[in-house]
Amino acid sequence: MTDIAERLAAAMVSASATASIGGDSDDLPHHDALTPAAVLIPVTDRPRPGVILTQRTDTLRHHAGQVAFPGGRLDPGEDAITAALREAEEEVALPPSAVRVIGASDRYRTGTGYSITPVVGVVPPDLPLVASEAEVAAVFEVPLDFLLDVANHRENSGIWQGRERRFYELLWEDRRIWGATAGIIVNLARRLRW
Repeated sequence: MTDIAERLAAAMVSASATASIGGDSDDLPHHDALTPAAVLIPVTDRPRPGVILTQRTDTLRHHAGQVAFPGGRLDPGEDAITAALREAEEEVALPPSAVRVIGASDRYRTGTGYSITPVVGVVPPDLPLVASEAEVAAVFEVPLDFLLDVANHRENSGIWQGRERRFYELLWEDRRIWGATAGIIVNLARRLRW
């Protein structure tokens, strides 16, 4: 196992020193009342590890243009790991056999009705990823240390469905990472404490 995989594995099994963010807001239904979904957090195995993210197409009905992890809802009979690997293969042509699964991070509830299980995996660097034209406008990598640095976790707010909503955002080059993706990143940073 590589150094990054060992460090991630050790951190994933230890208790988080800081409470995780439960979801987009505190008044959401319990996880069991939401549609189960999973995302893959693909960490690249390189001297300065990165995380592979996607920019969704502007033509999608939901979350158009947003930055996201590869992922989606669980199909019948799937667990979170199987779904995360399937979705990553469908969205960016990431072969499941190239992913060393480390484990699941803290679940995250969304105001759009999902209970998301983030699955952390280590992947070789510089894989020839191909964006699914129907869903993904771009595939890019952000340094893991940038994502985990709490100085980059900005709190913000906006009005959604007539109510003020608070959320985290990270600004990486010309991309805005916010909403559930940013919440999952903040939770991962709290768990890893790097």
